[in-house]
Amino acid sequence: MTATTDTTATTNTTATADTTATAATTTTTFEAQRAALADVVAIPVTPFAADGSVDRDVHRALLRRILDGGVRIVTPNGNTGEFYALSPEERRLVTELTVDEARGRATVLAGVGHDLPTAVASARHARELGAQMVMVHQPVHPYVSEDGWVDYHRAIAQAVPELGVVPYIRNAVLAGARLAELADTCPNVIGVKYAVPDASRFAAFARDAGLERFVWVAGLAEPYAPSYFSAGATGFTSGLVNVAPAVSLNMIEALRSGDYAGAMKVWEQIRRFEELRGANGSANNVTVVKEALASLGLCRRDVRPPSRQLPESERAEVAAIAAGWSI
Repeated sequence: MTATTDTTATTNTTATADTTATAATTTTTFEAQRAALADVVAIPVTPFAADGSVDRDVHRALLRRILDGGVRIVTPNGNTGEFYALSPEERRLVTELTVDEARGRATVLAGVGHDLPTAVASARHARELGAQMVMVHQPVHPYVSEDGWVDYHRAIAQAVPELGVVPYIRNAVLAGARLAELADTCPNVIGVKYAVPDASRFAAFARDAGLERFVWVAGLAEPYAPSYFSAGATGFTSGLVNVAPAVSLNMIEALRSGDYAGAMKVWEQIRRFEELRGANGSANNVTVVKEALASLGLCRRDVRPPSRQLPESERAEVAAIAAGWSI
């Protein structure tokens, strides 16, 4: 009887030690990725050549411009990169170009999504190239259950346990407890790109999921960053950064220091640009960014359907805004 008790005690002690060691390893493994997320998360555009193909040389030049501007984390295949308008081969190419340019200079958070086998294959491809994290696009399906949402993300996260995983949440119905459930089985789910346009909802979701457990990224970019930072975000996404990296970096520095008045000065500076991007259900979200880049001579203004180029009558305003920033 005594021997049984001693064995059980020894087993329990060993299990506890193993659990503690695993938790410590998990925390250490993703420390760099967590730190990288608490920043301006750039979503680069995908420039197209005159023949409609991805312009590799211009893509590299735009990436170098962002990196030279001080950006330290980039998301190839994000929505500003026209993720859903790219072919599978083009998405792989964009990831390859980005990892190559960012190597040694910035963290790569590669966007993945579509059907589950495609998302898993994309995540594994990003891992093979040397990306440090993947951002999982909100599942595009007319019928998304909360259990199904967890299953989808779990399958991707478990396929690449070495990578940090960041769900992109646009679903206002999803409960924070479901994210916590996902992370219970997938410790590599370390951050969240939260893109529901409701700061109160974000505050509640983050606290229900675990405010300190995840790195919270304001997924609606600079316009929402001040309000989301006040509720616990420590990073924000940016398409604006393609045009004026210094402007985006000025905002996050102000937010980090608690200078909300300073952050709102930047907000006022970019307000009209972001209003143009957000008009009509964000129909011109990418279009306005590319138009600004075209006005600066940095890339063609071409976008793919279902987006469209700006009409001639609206281009001058975008050009004037871009020219007014210190680039």
